[in-house]
Amino acid sequence: RRRGRGRAGAAAAVAVAMSRRRHSDDNDGQPHKRRRTSEPIEIEDRLESLICRVGEKSTSSLESNLEGLAGVLEADLPNYKSKILRILCSVARMLPEKLTVYTTLVGLLNARNYNFGGEFVEAMIRQLKEALKNNLYNEAVFLVRFLCDLVNCHVIAAPSMVAMFENFVNVTQEEDAPQVRCDWYVHTVLCSLPWVGKELYEKKDVEMDRMLSVIDGYLKGRQKAHMPMLQCWNSAQPHVQEEYLDCLWAQIQKMKKDRWQEKHILRPYLAFDSVLCEALQHNLPPFTPPPHTEGSVYPVPKIIFRMFDYTDAPEGPVMPGSHSVERFVIEENLRCIIRSHWKERKNCAAQLLSYPGKNKIPLNYHIVEVVFGELFQLPVPPHIEVMYTTLLIELCKLQPGSLPQVLAQATEMLYMRLDSMNTICIDRFINWFSHHLSNFQFRWSWDDWSDCLALDPDKPRPKFVREVLEKCMRLSYYQRLVDIVPENFAALLPANPLCIYKYGRSEEHT
Repeated sequence: RRRGRGRAGAAAAVAVAMSRRRHSDDNDGQPHKRRRTSEPIEIEDRLESLICRVGEKSTSSLESNLEGLAGVLEADLPNYKSKILRILCSVARMLPEKLTVYTTLVGLLNARNYNFGGEFVEAMIRQLKEALKNNLYNEAVFLVRFLCDLVNCHVIAAPSMVAMFENFVNVTQEEDAPQVRCDWYVHTVLCSLPWVGKELYEKKDVEMDRMLSVIDGYLKGRQKAHMPMLQCWNSAQPHVQEEYLDCLWAQIQKMKKDRWQEKHILRPYLAFDSVLCEALQHNLPPFTPPPHTEGSVYPVPKIIFRMFDYTDAPEGPVMPGSHSVERFVIEENLRCIIRSHWKERKNCAAQLLSYPGKNKIPLNYHIVEVVFGELFQLPVPPHIEVMYTTLLIELCKLQPGSLPQVLAQATEMLYMRLDSMNTICIDRFINWFSHHLSNFQFRWSWDDWSDCLALDPDKPRPKFVREVLEKCMRLSYYQRLVDIVPENFAALLPANPLCIYKYGRSEEHT
């Protein structure tokens, strides 16, 4: 449609990576009319497909795909600007794991069409206000982070971003503001800094230091009475269970000490620096956080779940330390992938295992830790419990040579820490483990857990094994358990269920 306008090369670059649906060219009257009527819808669907799929595996480089897609979208702006705006705002909110891909795309469009860049920023601010009004705080975090990364793409001026952050932090000075409200605004600022901290500090170091000083004062005065209720374990060994803001603050402090350097965020806009740096920037409009109301429902605090450290993955890449910002970035991106794809377990598993930069980190360990962290999150997991079971099953199928070993190592660690584990988390552990075994022929090295046989039957370990075996019997049958469990575990086996033949008894009485 745009071949006569010099867009053939751009369209071809995108077509290499993405499939396009085509019309049938019937020459008779009625089919021709139907095709013409549906053409705008077909083009809109094509645009949505192109935007949503950019960044996926392809034979072309990500940079060439982005450049080609920017050319296609620029050509379609006169007729489909509102549609393109709507799609880009949606992916900013719904696909946070591809954040930097879409900010780069917006940066390229802004460099070609300044007015479109301004309209996009205004649309994002409207969407942010709407998300906060409707208590969609997770989506609001992604929108703020997207705006931050637009600073790196020379779409938004750094001083206006700092001004927005200052307004966020000023919420901590409000009278009678609930702590969870202040927590959310502070967390939103801190969790965005790994993406944009360096750029903001280079432009506004004095203001940034002042803002971080206010955050430090607020964090030191916070109440943490909620911590015991939200901890998976009541022991700090072998890993300290940190409150989420304390851990994130330590990570940001270390990042600042390291001059805001990080190594795991994909930054495709660096390849277009010569183009983006010439673009005109936009100032964010003044943004005042909406006031607290009775209907405001803020996210609850969390405890950071830690299972592994660098000693648990001796071979291959080293796992980042718990207070390194890389650990936060990796875990945050994996959680974003789960959040975006949790309804389709196979696609979710594939997306997790194709994480960018997977060769630089012990990816399987990170995935298992993040999945268990969500499964054991208190008071409730982010998604239904069975989702995590099916997701781990799919991961084992996709990586049969490595992931099952990591999962077995994690299971052993959880078993060894049962004595200090929260009862609710033990129940979830039982449900997951029994369900998982039922999908892998109930194979397990039971002899490794024979230590529980010498303990009081009411202690956590023998009780755990007994309840797992009972759940397994419900998922199979009694004789199957007798055949797979060592004889010395007989005391922990459930009772053999006896069948009562109602009509058989009646015959005996007659």
